Amino acid sequence: MMKFKRTANTILTGGFVLLLMALPLLPVPPFWIIQANYIGMAALVTIGVVLLTGIGGMTSFGQAAFAGIGAYTTAYLTTAAGMSPWLTLLIGLLLTAICATLLGWITLRMSGHYLPLATIAWGISLYFLFGKVSWLGMYDGLSGIPAIPLADIDFKNEKPMFYLIWTVLLAAIWLMSNLLNSRSGRAIRALKGGRLMAESMGVNTGHYKILIFVLAALLAALSGWLFAHFQRSVNPSPFGIKMGIEYLFMAVIGGAGSLWGAVLGSTILQLIGDHLQVILPKLFGGAGNYEGIVFGVILILLLKYSPQGLWSWLTGLFAGIFPAVEVKLALDHAGALTRRTPPAAGSALLQLERVSKCFGGLVAVNNISFELKAGEIVGLIGPNGAGKSTTFNLVTGLLPPSEGSIRFLGHAIGGLPSRAIATRGIARTFQHVQLMPTMSVLENVAIGAHQRGAAGALRAMLHLERTEEACLLQEAARCLTQVGLQDLMYEQAGSLPLGKQRIMEIARALCCDPVLLLLDEPAAGLRYQEKQDLAQVLQQLRADGMSILLVEHDMGFVMQLTDHIVVMEFGTKIAEGTPTAIQQNSAVITAYLGGEA
Repeated sequence: MMKFKRTANTILTGGFVLLLMALPLLPVPPFWIIQANYIGMAALVTIGVVLLTGIGGMTSFGQAAFAGIGAYTTAYLTTAAGMSPWLTLLIGLLLTAICATLLGWITLRMSGHYLPLATIAWGISLYFLFGKVSWLGMYDGLSGIPAIPLADIDFKNEKPMFYLIWTVLLAAIWLMSNLLNSRSGRAIRALKGGRLMAESMGVNTGHYKILIFVLAALLAALSGWLFAHFQRSVNPSPFGIKMGIEYLFMAVIGGAGSLWGAVLGSTILQLIGDHLQVILPKLFGGAGNYEGIVFGVILILLLKYSPQGLWSWLTGLFAGIFPAVEVKLALDHAGALTRRTPPAAGSALLQLERVSKCFGGLVAVNNISFELKAGEIVGLIGPNGAGKSTTFNLVTGLLPPSEGSIRFLGHAIGGLPSRAIATRGIARTFQHVQLMPTMSVLENVAIGAHQRGAAGALRAMLHLERTEEACLLQEAARCLTQVGLQDLMYEQAGSLPLGKQRIMEIARALCCDPVLLLLDEPAAGLRYQEKQDLAQVLQQLRADGMSILLVEHDMGFVMQLTDHIVVMEFGTKIAEGTPTAIQQNSAVITAYLGGEA
């Protein structure tokens, strides 16, 4: 049985949904229902911001413009062409998907501050487009938009509209929650801070960046469609850069990494904003957007005292009142994933022939050649700056070779992208541990099995990939058991000591079902006993038929473990042979000690 913990998050969400559904039945003023409708529409956009910015790590200020596409599409087609609002919804979503795909393909290649600036640019461009096109009503906009037709329900009334908006919002949260708790979701969560690792595990990170960019845009367009039919008129004002910034504020205030935080942030900002628009002009004695000052102060205080947002603070508060309950999920009968047939022991596995890598005028790897045979542990050693990690990156596709040939199982792999090399049976760990600290150990390891699954985002959102997901998680659990971490699989990966994190990285690499394992300084920073535990794990892997290429500075660790050693200095191979022969090699002694004792 697999287990996970049900936390205060369940209590909070359940209570909120019950209160929400009861709201129209209570004797509340109609304005409260109208306000709740605006909150729901804003939360729909903010969920996309959370998905894109808080989870995917890509800051966007342009989501309001996508809401404008959805709103203006239905406004124009229903008033000028007499189309059904349901048909205009499909057209608006299709148009938004096309625009988002094109914009994402162009802008998501940017990094750093260039991506947010690009989203500001196209957000402003679309805003001015809405205001300058005559058949869209220019800055006066379009009016006379019909109500949504559905049986005998009167969506001109705020209460039926309330149920429609919040049903759509809850459905969106369910779909996005399913997505994030799936194979695709782990890849999406790895985009923020773990892209290099994910690519090395076979994840096409570019595909998932476009995916969440389009999903966020579609959520915004859906909100715009609802807004147009609720307001019965549209103009450019709600779709400018100011609203784009406010949606980002909502995500940060509620919790940029939480879907329910998007709802909380939207509620707080909408309610405070409405009250401040009344109170502040009276205090300052004139009209103006004074609420922006208050929002800025709130944001600064929040980033200082609760950087994870108010939803995280609330769940932490409730966790102290309601203890977590373990819930068991049956995965014992999950089908086993198919595994590669290992090559015959002693056969040629990896061959480097006259490989070089230059960075401008710097030669990092110079004309190096060696071979690794199936069933061996080969050590790649040398002083700092010898080119060992660069050689690793050449083998795993993080860098293309400048010259020479790299062959794996008889096929040339030099210059292939890292995810393509991972699918061929090479997996690696990193010199500096690469993990997702807020994800569980089990989820981190399951990223390694990404290429062994096939379920896409749509199946995940509809919860149709459960059988495959059970197989992937069961495989991750098996790999953790193989390296002795089965008792820690539900802990947060960031809470593990360094030695356990390095072993967890090995389990993640094993989850790729490799025939060759590349370990980049796995013993770095470990205490003596941790090194002995690691050595036992590697010896057992070799006994099970795994081939290993090892970079390490601890000579005692290398000598007791390896069958064959390659020594590098200044990017050049200076020696090769058995551990005993390497210990007696004068060139190696000179490289490490400056001369023979």
